[in-house]
Amino acid sequence: MISASDGYDSRAAGVALRCRSRETCVSLRMIPMAANNNGWGTSASEVTACNSMRVLAIGALALCATGCFGAIGPQSVRNDRPLYAASLSDSWNEQTLLNIVKIRYIDPPVFVDVGQIVASHSLQEGITVTGNIVPNGSAPNATIGGSGTYTNTPTVTYIPLTGNRFIRGLATPLPLEAVFAGMQGGLPADLVLFAAVASINDLKNQETTRNGIVPADADFHRVRALAREIQLSGQIRFLIKKDAKGELVTVLRFHTEKISPQIQSDIAEMRHLLGLNPNANELQVVPGAVPANDTEIAMTTRSILDLMETMAAQVEVPTEDLAKSRAFPGFEHDQDVSGVIRQVRIHSGESRPPDAFVSVKYRNSWFWIDDSDLESKHVFSLIMNLFTMVDAGPTQNQPVVTIPSR
Repeated sequence: MISASDGYDSRAAGVALRCRSRETCVSLRMIPMAANNNGWGTSASEVTACNSMRVLAIGALALCATGCFGAIGPQSVRNDRPLYAASLSDSWNEQTLLNIVKIRYIDPPVFVDVGQIVASHSLQEGITVTGNIVPNGSAPNATIGGSGTYTNTPTVTYIPLTGNRFIRGLATPLPLEAVFAGMQGGLPADLVLFAAVASINDLKNQETTRNGIVPADADFHRVRALAREIQLSGQIRFLIKKDAKGELVTVLRFHTEKISPQIQSDIAEMRHLLGLNPNANELQVVPGAVPANDTEIAMTTRSILDLMETMAAQVEVPTEDLAKSRAFPGFEHDQDVSGVIRQVRIHSGESRPPDAFVSVKYRNSWFWIDDSDLESKHVFSLIMNLFTMVDAGPTQNQPVVTIPSR
């Protein structure tokens, strides 16, 4: 029996039945029965209804718990996509740094691409609810059972980058259109010229050989510094258009209006250093070492392998490896080469660095770029961008390695 002291209002027929604060409430009319002290009692149907509501409430909570996984598909995209993107980026950076270090040791570079990632998610849910509603006022007997199985089985496909087209793409000088498109897109002109260009109108950039590093012509560094100042002023444009024969040509054009005296002086100095016509405002950039006339800028570019070899010479390899001729000469630990400007600083040590932008282990040493070295990070990011400009050709008939991840 349920009395008024249990939290119910039983003063009149037709009022709402109030459950305890921790129980599920239900609206129910009171049914008259044998009169007691106040003229009303509680029927067995009321007790049965309240007990049934308890069982239904428990079942509803269990169903809600399993329903919380209903959006696993959309949630997996939100969770997995940035994680896979970060993992691919880190892996590509580490592979590039490893190959740069290997070149310093005259160890052929090897590239492996991630061809495909298939992430399969599976969720199985089950719930059982049984109950026994006792009509005599006793507590109901309810049993709840649940089960769930969640699986995540990503499959990664690796493609070794080999073949004639890919090797030629790495060894072929970068196209002028790609180099100037990068500068037109906002890449610093001085950095791009330093990294990707071997000579401008017979002014030579510094060069790395197996015997060491040859310093650049002093005027080359001055030209790239002037190019950056003019680029920042917005008074120069790099255009890629078709000539009369329908072939793509690169054109450098100077603005002639609203130019500050300083930028006018910079443009005049750059024309003088490159032997250009002082009155020509549009100059054609052509591949080659020497221009045909004073309205041309002859430029030779480096290949990706040339750029990697230049960076490899700047790896600070252990002194022992240099003494035993395991690596070709270049920069040593914390020592600069007279007349040579560093592009990147790659450190080495016996233990893994705690704060590195990218780090790899090769042989018995760790090699890394400091996360606080913005200049080296900028150069390293540039080579990653230049990789996308390489014509690697189709990947048909390439070996494919598929590895299920468990």
